[in-house]
Amino acid sequence: VKRVPSAMMAERPLTDWDSGLFDCFEDPGTCCYGFWCYPFLQCTVTGRFGENSCLPLCDMCYRLYFGSCWVPVIVPPVALTVRSLMRKEYGIKGSLVRDIMASCCCVWCSWCQMHRELKHRKKTPLITALPDRFTLTRS
Repeated sequence: VKRVPSAMMAERPLTDWDSGLFDCFEDPGTCCYGFWCYPFLQCTVTGRFGENSCLPLCDMCYRLYFGSCWVPVIVPPVALTVRSLMRKEYGIKGSLVRDIMASCCCVWCSWCQMHRELKHRKKTPLITALPDRFTLTRS
């Protein structure tokens, strides 16, 4: 994870999330992906964000291990960490308390929101054919 000096962060204005936490119907594909293939959505988000795609498995193991020891499991650590890192990376308004609430109360919606944000931030590359070569551009 790259550290950005606080002076550089102060120059960049904070923005809102591209979509709200409960705006699943703005992107029905992501909503269905999150509902039917939730573990795969988690792995997709972490992979696209530049982290290890298997990282969400820690949340599953965490719940199984601590749940079997009668320790209350409240905050999924990977969901909270990825959400707060994404907010810091993209300069999104919010706070750690809001990240905790989103990760605790509706972790599925939180992962779907992060997936929609990545789709918005990282446009699909287009390949344009030029004579004698190909160039890669972002749309």
